[in-house]
Amino acid sequence: MATANRYPRRLIEVDLPIARISTHARREKSIRHGHISTLHIWWARRPLAACRAVILAALWPDPAPGPDEPPCPPAFVQAARKWMLHWANDCAKKASAESFRRLAAIQKDPAVLEDPSELRRVLLDFIADFANWDNSTDKDYLDTSRALVQAAHEALGGEPGTRPLVVDPFAGGGSIPLEALRVGADAFASDLNPVAVLLNKVVLEYIPKYGQRLADEVRKWGAWIKEQAEKELAQFYPKHPDGSTPIAYLWARTIRCEGPGCAATIPLMRSLRLSGKGAGIVAMRVVSRADQRNVDIEIVQSPKAVEVAGGTIRRSSCTCPLCGYTTPAQRVRAQFIRRNGGADDARLMVVVSEPSSSHQARFRKPTATDEQAFGQASECLRKRQSGYTAPLVPDEPLPYLRSIFNVNLLGIDQWGKLFNRRQALALVVLVEKTAVAIENILKTTEIGLATAAGTCLGLVVDRCADYWSSLAVWAGDFVAHTFGRQALGIIWDYAEVNGLSDGTGSYAGAVEWVLRVLEREATTFGPQGHVERASACEHPLPDDCAHLFCTDPPYYDAVPYADLSDFFYVWLKRSVGKYHKDLFKDPLTQKRAEVVQLSERNPLYAYKTRQYFEDLMKTAMSEGRRILAPSGAGVVVFAHKTTAGWESQIKALIEAGWIVTGSWPIDTERPGRLRANNAAALASSIHLVCRARENPDGSLREDDVGDWRDVLAQLPKRIHEWMPRLAKEGIVGADAIFACLGPALEIFSRYSRVEKASGERVELKEYLEHVWAAVSTEALSTIFEDADAAGLEADARLTAMWLWTVGARKRANGGAQAEEGDEHDEGEDDEEVGKAKKPRMTGFALEFDAARKIAQGLGVHLEKVPTVVEVKGETARLLPVAERTRYLFGKDAASEQTMGVRGRSRKPKQWNLFDELEAVDAGARGTAFGEIRGPQAGATVLDRVHQAMILFAAGRGEAVKRFLVEDGAGKDSRFWKLAQALSALYPAGTDEKRWVDGVLARKKRLGL
Repeated sequence: MATANRYPRRLIEVDLPIARISTHARREKSIRHGHISTLHIWWARRPLAACRAVILAALWPDPAPGPDEPPCPPAFVQAARKWMLHWANDCAKKASAESFRRLAAIQKDPAVLEDPSELRRVLLDFIADFANWDNSTDKDYLDTSRALVQAAHEALGGEPGTRPLVVDPFAGGGSIPLEALRVGADAFASDLNPVAVLLNKVVLEYIPKYGQRLADEVRKWGAWIKEQAEKELAQFYPKHPDGSTPIAYLWARTIRCEGPGCAATIPLMRSLRLSGKGAGIVAMRVVSRADQRNVDIEIVQSPKAVEVAGGTIRRSSCTCPLCGYTTPAQRVRAQFIRRNGGADDARLMVVVSEPSSSHQARFRKPTATDEQAFGQASECLRKRQSGYTAPLVPDEPLPYLRSIFNVNLLGIDQWGKLFNRRQALALVVLVEKTAVAIENILKTTEIGLATAAGTCLGLVVDRCADYWSSLAVWAGDFVAHTFGRQALGIIWDYAEVNGLSDGTGSYAGAVEWVLRVLEREATTFGPQGHVERASACEHPLPDDCAHLFCTDPPYYDAVPYADLSDFFYVWLKRSVGKYHKDLFKDPLTQKRAEVVQLSERNPLYAYKTRQYFEDLMKTAMSEGRRILAPSGAGVVVFAHKTTAGWESQIKALIEAGWIVTGSWPIDTERPGRLRANNAAALASSIHLVCRARENPDGSLREDDVGDWRDVLAQLPKRIHEWMPRLAKEGIVGADAIFACLGPALEIFSRYSRVEKASGERVELKEYLEHVWAAVSTEALSTIFEDADAAGLEADARLTAMWLWTVGARKRANGGAQAEEGDEHDEGEDDEEVGKAKKPRMTGFALEFDAARKIAQGLGVHLEKVPTVVEVKGETARLLPVAERTRYLFGKDAASEQTMGVRGRSRKPKQWNLFDELEAVDAGARGTAFGEIRGPQAGATVLDRVHQAMILFAAGRGEAVKRFLVEDGAGKDSRFWKLAQALSALYPAGTDEKRWVDGVLARKKRLGL
């Protein structure tokens, strides 16, 4: 018997209401007030909704086990019936519509809960409802969840009076341990990164311990700091003579034009638009002062489109408005190297003001007073520094990380150089006033509360730093913060916040954001968690102490956490480092033991190779298994975009001694995010459920050998059982493929090794090839609604599967929209100087290895279908129908080359179907269109469907009729089966969807 079956199965190993949880997780992305994400920046946070639901389902046993499974403890069943009856009788009005129907039935007949399967469904309903943000602080939901967590713990062998321990060794922003505390478990959170540790201390230790008292101290002393800072800084943010207060200053870095005889000073502006849409647009208009070798601007209302068509900088190359010369990107960047990035000698272009009662204009040109104030601030900072030996402005090194920290290319090689002198002065004053405030708090209250309040005030400074850098941008109505994405890209024109105002990014606003979190969470907790700085590879906890190992580990080079967090570390070290000496004793965060791959980003990290990452991840997963009690469960969250990433994470788990017993995709991404457009980006984070593969004495079991034939025989059955379950929850496409890995891996990972009849060991990589094949086969039958797809040729099967994989998210969300942060710096930070902007990709792209696996599973080799799929580097692209026009209607083999087959692309940048048809007409007049009967029928069903779609798109109605009826293309039942499938697969609003629907509409009309 596999280890996992020695103990009662957890609810998460059987079922999970993933569609409803995903709805709440997506909604949470738009919630700000009181959410811990607003306490402080951290990257790649998990939604609280998903964490809360997963933790509950992983701590509760399944009340309806199968006949061959260990029974659920009767004590938990009894407690579950009691609390679910309470929920039905006393709390049903708070339940969702989906849950209410079941609760109403329980109200009428409580005996319904005697059915174990019904009890399971009610528990799942509760989990789905509790995932709702609005219920996360509701007393009834909290009491119920905590009572059942306690009942499950004791029923599963926990000592009475103790709570189950949930451990997260990659705690990061604290979502997982926070939700463990919320549902009544003990939480142990650790991280190697001191900034993450500090955040977790606030959430897991300070808030539960001090509650509203902590919020009161932060409010009181936050107001005091603002008042004191205003006394010193107000003079550097002068009001306009009309009484209006500046809320932001818009700056542009400048270069000297290198055109022959020009040398004009050019402000680098990405866009001239300031605000508004349509007739309400406010913009800058460039005015060339040729006689002064200068560029000026005017602020205009409702300008003509040509006046604000573009800025002066594009892809790091600058075009001079005076002489027209374009200074190339390499020379543009070279001009900044000795100017520390050019923030201090940038040109002040516009002042944004809050309107007074007599002055309504929001944008104005700067005055001499505005410019003098900046110079005075710079001089004040210089004098202030002269009184200190240690640098007030961070001088710690800022490294170059290719495509992540590209600001280094401008000479910004210290963290302090990210701020202009006035921004730096304002932050220095805040740091000093925060230190004084903490000393004052220590005089009036205990050291623990003073440290907690001071730490929160330090986080306020960090929030200000995020908005007060020279990488913040004006977003039309507000200032967008520095970390709009997980990088420090090049920003040419930036927005400087007046932190004393009431605008975006102000100090008062930062205090308020922190307070909302403190006050909201203060109502939730009693016991506090435990936080330590520790490596996941050397966990400080003893063996077999945890009841749930739940973590979201790093993914290769997806997020360089240590380097990113140095932005905040250098300010925290100055503001609160004195009170956390163990966390801030080093110049910067520790990099050596960080589990991340960065060898390709900077030679300094040559040791952080792929193998380095994989070895450390295996060690971390082994440590997780070591500290987990034999009866405990594990949940590992994973959302890497590559198949190689998935394979390595799964390999690490299995080699570390885990059995994968389930996998659940929970949608954690905002609908229609830009980066998912036309590609198979995961919409979900996959939660891999695991058990330790151990002997009863806790040692790793190494003597179970699986038979390869038996494993392969079970695989299709498991996938067949699982795929409809996912489809029912709306999980399709790439999410469904990766979600099938869990049940597939349970078969393989229950053994210490799997062998063929020859005794040869089967590696995970070989097994995963079979998994992809089984998933592809099952998905194909789902796509065609169990109709026989065997009669369709390889290109049709591959096209259908490809669209299903890539297009699922777009079908669900109705197209792509930009996610906050996706377009923050508009691609101006390409590390390769002079690199051309990539043309907009058309068609549907897949990572090559994923495409290869899908194709192989269908018995298709990508190199055999070059007229359907184009492969370039690591990307494979399903060609749009329009790009197949010449192939489908042309007469000679050379037409293939016009389509970019085999990489010899001569196609124009933007394909146009009608241009293609005209070209075909011109090359084969009298044989392809017009007076001819129609095209020669394609060799495959897919070719013929595409030919009909193209004819319909071109308005060749008679040709469509002849092609379908007289030439017989429409008399093949496979034609309509494929057309119907494609109609369902193409995303709504696409040309292909419209074209194939147009062809389908003619079926009945033509008597077919």
